[in-house]
Order: sequence, then structure tokens, then C-alpha cells
Amino acid sequence: MKKTRFLVVALLAVCLVLIMGYPAFAAKTIKIGVIGPMNYSQGKGHWDGATMAAEEINAKGGVQVGNQKMKIELIKADSNEHINITDATNAMERLLTRDKADFVVGGFRTEAVLPMQDIAMDYKKIFIGCGAATKSICDKVGKDYNRYKYWFRVTPINSKFLVKVDFILLGTVAKIMAAQLNIPKIKVAIVAEKAVWNEPIVNIAQQKLPEMGMEVVGVWRPSPVATDVAAELSAVQRAGAHIIFTSFSSSVGIPFAKQHGELKIPAAAVGINVEAQKQGFYKATGEKGDYTLTINTYARVKITDATIPFFDSYSKRFGEAPNYTAGTYEAVYILKEAIERANSLDSDKVVVEIEKTDRPGAAGRLVFTKDHDVTWGPGYINGLGTQWQNGENMCVWPMGWEGVTYEGVVPYKLPPWVIEHYKK
Repeated sequence: MKKTRFLVVALLAVCLVLIMGYPAFAAKTIKIGVIGPMNYSQGKGHWDGATMAAEEINAKGGVQVGNQKMKIELIKADSNEHINITDATNAMERLLTRDKADFVVGGFRTEAVLPMQDIAMDYKKIFIGCGAATKSICDKVGKDYNRYKYWFRVTPINSKFLVKVDFILLGTVAKIMAAQLNIPKIKVAIVAEKAVWNEPIVNIAQQKLPEMGMEVVGVWRPSPVATDVAAELSAVQRAGAHIIFTSFSSSVGIPFAKQHGELKIPAAAVGINVEAQKQGFYKATGEKGDYTLTINTYARVKITDATIPFFDSYSKRFGEAPNYTAGTYEAVYILKEAIERANSLDSDKVVVEIEKTDRPGAAGRLVFTKDHDVTWGPGYINGLGTQWQNGENMCVWPMGWEGVTYEGVVPYKLPPWVIEHYKK
């Protein structure tokens, strides 16, 4: 009898454990680490883009893996990569060891993304980049596929194509200035934050601009987190520049645009200014940021059927327009779709399915190259040029480039003080 009672109690205990444990098993989540500089706009874009995607997917029941619906759980990791690369690598290690992330999205500065990439590859974890432009990050996939196949880039377009778009925007403004202001030879000042991703851009610009019929009057390299660039702007003015060719991915873009407007530097600002992609840019510059022209990823124009709905939903949800690091939104959806096709969370199986991606995303048609980079060009993702006009960030390019124009694009405007200066 005692033996029978013991067996009954033991059986009941096992049943109780199974009953209590089943909900936990059923509630297992797909853990996606979101890594970026969370105290800066780029990290906020990472987190907000991923958050919106996860909320939409979870609201529809989650991700179908076999006969089970799994919800997405996001894990925020502050890389602090603007300031300290060691902080970034430690954050990645924690995501993969302590937090047990299944996948990772994000990353911003090349100097930090390169070592973070290697850590993810060590653990054979898929890492979808949504911030660093340097082409060599993806080149590693082609050189050592078995090790680096877990890396993909969704945004931005790589540095090679950023330069191409940069030159297209610069050439467009140069032609407008030459025609409207009767300037025979455009002089250009290169002002680029001191960072690894900018090295090829600065080097190529110094070679390419003379070939385009323009004169380079100097190169200035402020800190990515500089708060005062008045000295650089004054030097640019003394050099007689008609155009300032900018290349900023960090917070220096705010003081540059603010002081450019305050000082009324008689040169048009054209190039990359990631801070100018944000809805809060105009207010942050004390309403002096008008006429800043930047490469962009998103604008309220019809690139695909997904663009305006994404732009509006993001703006309503977070109170500002998405910057390019909000490409984590696409990254999370790419993971969802690949996991469902693979019917697995196994990295090797999911990689194969990510490689098949052909997604009409908010920034354009998203298809990966053999190096797991985003495909650039007409019909795919070519980037945008947006300019602040009367406190609104308007899309001004492409307008007829390679036959591409989007509904909602408007003409570029020269700053009125520049017109006044050269019309005297």
C-alpha cells in the first residue's frame, strides 16, 4: 500500500510539473537582440524600428514555426559605440551568452560593427546590420563564406553607392548653382566627421570632384560628436566655397546645420547628414536647419506600396520620421519570413532562406547580393535626397534619374542668403 501511494504521489507530482511547465514551453519566444547606441538617435532608430515590427507581428499571433506560433521578444543592448568600442563588444557578448539571443539586428559605427560581427560569427548567430555603410563588412562574406554567411546588411546602401548618390546630389546642386548664379566653376569644401567609414568617401571626393569640373578648396574633419563647428565653417567661407560637401552620421550634424544657418555661410550644404533625417532636426537646430540636403532612406513618397504606410505608422507611433537605422523594421520582418520558410530557428537553415529574400520594403525592393549586401540601383534600393524647406523635410531626388521619379518629389531650393550673396 505504501509503495502504491508513493507511486501515485510521484505520478501526480510529475503531472503537476508537466502542467505547470507546459505554458512556459508553449510561451517560448524568439529572442532578437537589438544592438546600437541607445542614447543617440541612431540607437533609438534601431529600437523603434524593431519594436514596431515586433508589435505588428505579435499582434497577428507571432511567427509560425512548425505547428507552433512563437512571439518575438526584443532584447535592448546599448553598444555605446559612439564612445567606446569595448562597450560594444561587451554588449554583443552579453546578448549571445547571458541573454541567449537567437538573432541580432542593429550596429552603427564601422569601428564597432567589425568586432561585433566577428563575435556573432564565432557563435554562428545571424547578425543583420542596420547602420554601418563600409563596403568591406560585406566583402568578408565573399572571401570566407562559411564563417561570415551569418552576416547581412539591410541598411544603409554601402559606402561605394553612398558616394555615387552623394556625387549625383552634389552634381545636381552644382548645375543649379552654375545656372542660377552664373558661377563658371563651382568650389567645394569637404566637411566630414573623422570616422573610418568616411575615409573612402573623402579620398574619392578629392579625386572625383576635379574630374566633374569642380575645385576642392579644402578638407575639414571635425569630431563625430563635436558641439561647435564655427571655426570650420568660418574657414570654409574664407576659402570661397560655393558648396559644402558634408558627411555626418553622428550628432555633429546638428551644430553644423544650426551654425550654418545662423552664420548664413554663403555655401549650399549637400551630402550626408543623418541627423537631418529626423523629424526633430528642425527644432534641434533652433529652426536654422532649412535648406540642408542629405541622402536619406525614407520619405513620404511612394517608393513601393509599403513606403507611405510605414512612414505614417512610424511617425504616429514615435512622433518623428524614421531615420535609416529604423531599417531594423525590415530586418525583423526578413527574419520572420525566413524562419517560417525554414520552419526552424537553426541559423544555417535560416541563412539559406534569407538569401532568397525579395521584399517590397519601405525603402525599395530588398534583394541581397552574393555578399549579403543590399542591392543598389533603379528597381531596387537607390536611396533618396531630402531637403528641409520651410520646416518640412521634402524629397528632392530622384527626379528623373535613370527614369526614376517618385510621386511626391519636389524641386531643390538654394538657400536665399546664398542667392543674395552671389547676386550682389
